[in-house]
Amino acid sequence: NDDYYYYSFINYYYPPQEEEDAASDDTEGHDEDEQMYEGEYQGIPHPDEVKEARRAARREARMKARMAAEVEEETLPEQYESIMEDCGHGRFQWTLFTVLGLALMADGVECFVVSFALPSAEKDMCLSNADKGMLGLIVYVGMMIGAVLWGGLADKLGRRQCLLYALAINSIFSFLSCFAQGYGIFIFFRLCSGIGIGGSIPVVYTYYTEFLQMDKRGEHLSWLCLFWMLGGLYASFTAWGIIPHYGWGFSMGTEFQFHSWRVFLLVCFLPSVAALAGLVFMPESPRFLLETARHDEAWMILKQVHDTNWRAKGEPEREFQVSQIKTPQTQDDEFIEIQSETGTAFQRFMVRQMTLVKQVMKNMMSLAAPDLRLHGLFIAIVWFTMAFSYYGLGAWFPDQIKYLQFEEYESNVKIFHREKVERFHFNFTLQNQVHKEGEYIHDRIFGKMFSKEVFYFEESLFENCYFEDIRSTDTFFENCTLKNTVFYNTDLWEDSKFIDCKLENTTFLHPKKGCHLNFQEENDTLIYLVCFLGSLSVIPGNIIAGLLMDKIGRLKIIGGSMLGSAGCTFFVLLCFSQWAVVLFHCLFFAASAAAWNGIEVVTVELYPTSKRATAFGVLNGTCKLAAIISTFIFGKFIGITKIIPIILSFSALVCGGLLAFKLPETREVILQ
Repeated sequence: NDDYYYYSFINYYYPPQEEEDAASDDTEGHDEDEQMYEGEYQGIPHPDEVKEARRAARREARMKARMAAEVEEETLPEQYESIMEDCGHGRFQWTLFTVLGLALMADGVECFVVSFALPSAEKDMCLSNADKGMLGLIVYVGMMIGAVLWGGLADKLGRRQCLLYALAINSIFSFLSCFAQGYGIFIFFRLCSGIGIGGSIPVVYTYYTEFLQMDKRGEHLSWLCLFWMLGGLYASFTAWGIIPHYGWGFSMGTEFQFHSWRVFLLVCFLPSVAALAGLVFMPESPRFLLETARHDEAWMILKQVHDTNWRAKGEPEREFQVSQIKTPQTQDDEFIEIQSETGTAFQRFMVRQMTLVKQVMKNMMSLAAPDLRLHGLFIAIVWFTMAFSYYGLGAWFPDQIKYLQFEEYESNVKIFHREKVERFHFNFTLQNQVHKEGEYIHDRIFGKMFSKEVFYFEESLFENCYFEDIRSTDTFFENCTLKNTVFYNTDLWEDSKFIDCKLENTTFLHPKKGCHLNFQEENDTLIYLVCFLGSLSVIPGNIIAGLLMDKIGRLKIIGGSMLGSAGCTFFVLLCFSQWAVVLFHCLFFAASAAAWNGIEVVTVELYPTSKRATAFGVLNGTCKLAAIISTFIFGKFIGITKIIPIILSFSALVCGGLLAFKLPETREVILQ
């Protein structure tokens, strides 16, 4: 007000248009030093002083406007933090915690489901080694695509809406894959299922973070990570209980098979369905709504959070004090709004979709901005190195155990030379045997003879023999002669089981063509047990991370956990037995759990609201890329050497752990 009266006084005596003619005629011709005007002795400022005062006032006004704008921009995060503190942490957050936890659990299940079902699926679908490798990797490919896709869309369409879409896609295609009989359609359904569930991790952490106050974020995001571990426990426990019961299913001829591993797939899509049902009743993130200028909706949701929590605490009379939250409308929203009023319905739809794609791409490109570039590179390297070791060794440990089992099996193989058996009935299980140059005359071989492991005949003679109800995927005849022999209801058929054999008057009645397992076959339950113990061992790491995340900081948790995991991998070099590998498998998972918690917490706190889900999606996509690379590389060295996988994992963890200390500490940072 003082400035207003001052400038009004100046403008009254010296209007702007007369400034240049302010010199008095009485002083015309005098030097500037001697120049005087009639108002000098009346205390009225000189015109030059007035102009300078105006310039200074304008500069000051512009500076104040800029400062006011900056203060207004900084006010929203601080105001939102104050609102969340006023709302408290209570029933609403715990309800959302459970719903989003089920979505994380579905992601954990998806990482295990194919690897558990694969040994049985390969028999039903006659998969080659190349097909098995592709099926194992296709889930990670889908999750990588889904992470980037849903993360980018969540910053434009909303966290809740994108998570609903992602879980719905995962549920639909997981269900359809249970009934897919062909390899091509099955792998397509699992790819689509992976794309759906790929949005779970980036959207869930972003969504839940925006309902937490600063002093609760680290702890409660760490507790949320427990659900991923529960997904692994659920998958391994159900696989252990269902898949070995191969008779749990039905078949319609040889064209449609629904065996126990398909029942397992059906059970594994239940967490996704449960999360989808719960999410229907949850609101959108108010922080996202404020970012998109939907103030009224955000205010109503914040009031709902406030009232739900305080009502549960026995204070229903406590009122929500916030009356208004001011945020500017974005240009992108205005553009969509203008364009949506013109053209046909199809044109408006295309405009919206193309604009959305441009916005998502622009948001992704903005992650390389100078203020985010360096820290973004560091966190991406930490994500990659952690995932490279974790997923690579996670797949390597079970394969290494299988290889040790195979070595033990080979050491116990019995070899029989030139045995002669006449008029004998074989009705018991034979396994791990190789028969060379034998003679079998008038023998009858029933059901359980070749039910497990390899049974191999070489250069043997079968004359007037009868085979019935035989199921054995790993039994072969090489350079054998079969005369007047009958195969009834067996999977020993001419095109695949007989190598360079001479068949004379040999009959195949009701052959069971295909790669079918025997319903009596014992599946390798040790692998399910190993994965179950690995998932169970994550609990201590999660508890430690939850208790210490807000006390010692995120960076010490990440760095210490990754370096501890590196130590565990190094000692695997000294393991020469199955149970020693199992022990260090569990120690590695326990040590690495805290690092994952810290990485995910830092990621959501490092980026502003408008880029948070996009950045998390890109980084999680990087994580899945590392998983694809490491599982492919480590698988090549199974049975050859364990030094290279261990050295690669050790080096990656050490580099990532040391680099983690270069990240900014976000423990006491307000979400921007």
